[in-house]
Amino acid sequence: ELFNESFHDYKGAKQEAIIKFLNPAEINQLGEEKRLSILDICFGTGYNSSCIFEELFKNKKEFIWLGIELDQRPLKIALKNINFRREWSSTTLSILELISSEGEWKNQNSYGKILWGDARKSINLIPKLQKFDLILLDAFSPSKCPELWSEEFLRSLVKRMAPNGRLTTYCRAAAIRNSLKRAGLQLHSIIPISNDKKDWSSGTVGILQTKGKEVETTNQSFFRNLTKMEEEHLKTKSAIPYRDLSGGDTPKQILLRRQLEQKESKMESTNKWKKRWGLF
Repeated sequence: ELFNESFHDYKGAKQEAIIKFLNPAEINQLGEEKRLSILDICFGTGYNSSCIFEELFKNKKEFIWLGIELDQRPLKIALKNINFRREWSSTTLSILELISSEGEWKNQNSYGKILWGDARKSINLIPKLQKFDLILLDAFSPSKCPELWSEEFLRSLVKRMAPNGRLTTYCRAAAIRNSLKRAGLQLHSIIPISNDKKDWSSGTVGILQTKGKEVETTNQSFFRNLTKMEEEHLKTKSAIPYRDLSGGDTPKQILLRRQLEQKESKMESTNKWKKRWGLF
């Protein structure tokens, strides 16, 4: 109600978590032989992390998990729903219950903890030496929750990534992609499951590549390099970033600042870009 937006895609929460977070994470390729470290920004009802948990347990991989979430209610509501509970193994369910009741859990050689509160403040509670192999970014949309898509916040996430670490998000907005690119990530586009031209991407994967070692995508990958159309999108007014100069600006302040910057910009209009690529 606060953001006036749904938590998940109308096609289904678990399907969205698999397509936009689990698959492009390719967790079996991350972390090499060391214990995998994961950061979930906007944990919500827990679908994204739960899909990751199930895969890690299946492959007997050790991991450290940290979650950040503003509101404790969504998970509590989800855990009371029998259909939600049927989605997960008993191991994952016990973790979700401990996250809800205790805020942390330990399972053999894996450990997890959630930080409740504004992500902009919570991110600073994590030790600077802690680097993450995988970051899941699932905040409400930039127009509803711009504070978690600002250039400053995204840069703070990239600083927390391990070499060859991966950030995956459902967001394909030019402003977000440009901010991630400026922060040093190699950008990729999550391949959509439909052939609808308007559904040209299911999200973004950003990789903090080792110097001189570019990640190559194959036909088997869940993501691909940006197309010419997507590259051109990054040169339109849509690519002007959200700026949170104080780290505590209100959504209204952030949105207004961006609108003024777009108004003064000489960059190509997004409508012109859409028309050129037949996206209307």
